[in-house]
Amino acid sequence: MKSTGIVRKVDELGRIVLPIEMRRTLDIVEKDPVEIYVEGDSVILRKYQASCVFCDSVKEISSFKGRNVCAACIAKLKEL
Repeated sequence: MKSTGIVRKVDELGRIVLPIEMRRTLDIVEKDPVEIYVEGDSVILRKYQASCVFCDSVKEISSFKGRNVCAACIAKLKEL
């Protein structure tokens, strides 16, 4: 993990502000969903990207009954 040297305080509502430079670098804009992960004693933020529930692919994603499925898995399901 790479240190940025940026330190922010958590406010009374538990919020932190991501600096504009970091948001620009990671292509995060207002209202973008961000995933939160925990690894040991670290908190990891990652811009959310829809992925297939079967294979985790992020290419050609369609939504079916609230679940994300890629075109390749749809084709495999049709074969069944």
